[in-house]
Amino acid sequence: MKILMVLTSHDKLGDTGNKTGFWLEEFAAPYYVFKDAGADITLASPKGGQPPLDPSSDTDDAQTDATKRFKNDEAAQNVLANTEVLSSISADGFDAVFYPGGHGPLWDLAEDGDSTALIEAFATSDRPIGAVCHAPAVFKHPKGANGKPLVSGKTVTGFTNTEEEGVGLTDIVPFLVEDMLKSNGADYQKGNDWASFVVTDGKLVTGQNPASSEEAARKLLTLL
Repeated sequence: MKILMVLTSHDKLGDTGNKTGFWLEEFAAPYYVFKDAGADITLASPKGGQPPLDPSSDTDDAQTDATKRFKNDEAAQNVLANTEVLSSISADGFDAVFYPGGHGPLWDLAEDGDSTALIEAFATSDRPIGAVCHAPAVFKHPKGANGKPLVSGKTVTGFTNTEEEGVGLTDIVPFLVEDMLKSNGADYQKGNDWASFVVTDGKLVTGQNPASSEEAARKLLTLL
C-alpha cells in the first residue's frame, strides 16, 4: 500500500499576525493508522520541506496518544521535516491520498493547481481520497468527469460553521468549508461539534474535525 499525505505550507492566519499551518493530531493519527497497517507513506506539501505546525494544535490540552507518540518518534519527525514538493508528485504509483487539516489549507491547498490535478487524477482512476476537518477545502476546484464540482451530489462532511464560530475565526478565514461544499452541490452532513463524524461516499472519505482524524484514516484503509 502506497499512501500519499499532502500537507499545507501556509503559516499565516489571515491578517491577524498569528500563525497557522497543519493540525498536529490530524497528521499524527492518520500517519500511525497507515504506518501500523504496513503502508508506505510519502509526504508532500506545496513548498516541500518542513510544513508549518499550527501552534494551537501543539498545546498541552491538544495532545493525544498519536501526538505524544510522534513527539517521541525521531524517524517520523525527520520524514515530516523533508516533505516532497507537491508539483513534483505524480498520482501514479499511489493507492490513496489523504489530506490532514488545520487552517492552512484554506489559503494554499484549496487554490493549488497541482493539488486540484492530483485529486482529479485519483478520482478519475477511482482511487480513495481522504480529507479531514479543514482539508475538504481542497475540493473547492476539482471537477468530476461530468465537468461539475467533484463533490457535487456526493455526501461529505468537513469543519462546521458552528465549529469555526467556536474558534472565533469565521471572519478571518477566506471561506467556510461547510458553505463551500454546499455551494459545490455536495450533500453536506455533520455530527455534533467536536465529536468524531466521518462520511464515506464511494472512494471519498471526509472527516468533520480533529476528533475524526483516526476514524477517517481507518475508513480510507478499508477501501484499499
